[in-house]
Amino acid sequence: MSQTQLISIVLPVYNESAGIKKTIAVLENYVEARDEQYELIFVDDGSSDDTVAKINAAMAQCRNVRLVQFSRNFGHQLAISAGIRYASGDAVVVMDADLQDPPSVIPAMIAQWQAGYAVVYGKRRHRDGETWFKKVSAAAFYRLLRAMTSTDIPVDTGDFRLMDRKVVDVLKQFDETDPYVRGLVSWVGFKQTGVLYDRQDRNAGKSKYPLKKMLHLALNGITSFSTIPLTLALWFSGLALGISVLSVLIAELTGTLGATVWIVASLFFLGSGLFLSLGIIGSYLGRVFNQSRERPLYIVAQTQGFAQNKFQQYQQQRLQNQG
Repeated sequence: MSQTQLISIVLPVYNESAGIKKTIAVLENYVEARDEQYELIFVDDGSSDDTVAKINAAMAQCRNVRLVQFSRNFGHQLAISAGIRYASGDAVVVMDADLQDPPSVIPAMIAQWQAGYAVVYGKRRHRDGETWFKKVSAAAFYRLLRAMTSTDIPVDTGDFRLMDRKVVDVLKQFDETDPYVRGLVSWVGFKQTGVLYDRQDRNAGKSKYPLKKMLHLALNGITSFSTIPLTLALWFSGLALGISVLSVLIAELTGTLGATVWIVASLFFLGSGLFLSLGIIGSYLGRVFNQSRERPLYIVAQTQGFAQNKFQQYQQQRLQNQG
């Protein structure tokens, strides 16, 4: 690979004070051992600790470190989107800042990129340091999502991946308020492949994806790439109605239980089906409502380490396109 080619590494961060120094040190050691040129773009998603201060301290020593600082917490996926828009590299690598995605995998991704692949995603072989519940639920979700959508989203993959500049330029055109980045990367197409790796335990601190956020991410993934839940809601409501009617008929014919009990039970079952249907429809309507407001996806409080403000360029281009 030519030394004139640049690899951008995008790392969303949120309250990573406990481990950010080690992360930067590991990445700098990796960069120094490689022939390619690198920039490290940290996107701070509204941290309330001294994560930003420690990144600033590193910038005084490392000329390849960049910082994009949000005005508040906007979410992990939007932090990735922002980092992609600021990246200048011929290829862009997205990875978490807790070293669960080891930099040692990047050379294998680069090798596949050189072989002609536009997207090289990390496919998890083992997930160290995670509970059995998270492993089982994640595996089930990936397979459910793949079964529900026509987009070929690889199973057992996260956001850890390398993308060619042409893929990044396409992703920069998206303005989704609740993006599911790994799904969008699959949706845009191009030649894609995976590399197997073992996901490591966290460098320090605790996961920033508790169950609530995991469920929100899963819902975003499903509602972004599949309309099947809308159909399932209709089927479930029809099934609930059928069971309710059948229960009443059986109660009347057999006389084994009072009809009142059966009717009440049937109404509760039917009601649960209707509420489920409304909830699913509401999720889709919520996405439409959020998108229709056309608010900025996020607010950048400041940037450091960049020659010019790439986000302002993006906003100006967006206004020109709208005009």
